[in-house]
Amino acid sequence: MKKRIHVNQHKIRSNSKSGEREPVITVKTYKDNTYCSEVYVDGPCKIIYSPDKPLSCGAKVWIETEAEVICDLEGEEMKNDGS
Repeated sequence: MKKRIHVNQHKIRSNSKSGEREPVITVKTYKDNTYCSEVYVDGPCKIIYSPDKPLSCGAKVWIETEAEVICDLEGEEMKNDGS
């Protein structure tokens, strides 16, 4: 399953203003979004810059992969492999 990984700039700004430390990395699939503090991509991936056709969330740069993605949710690991 294709996954798109990007950094949520709005969440970074919000964290800066409020002092919170909410995860700012988003792993998107066709069926869900997972929010992470760290991401490990276990396989090939590509980085895309598309300023003229951003993602629906507004991201202009993202990583795409079909590989397994392991998210670290502030010390808790969670696999995002489409299962």
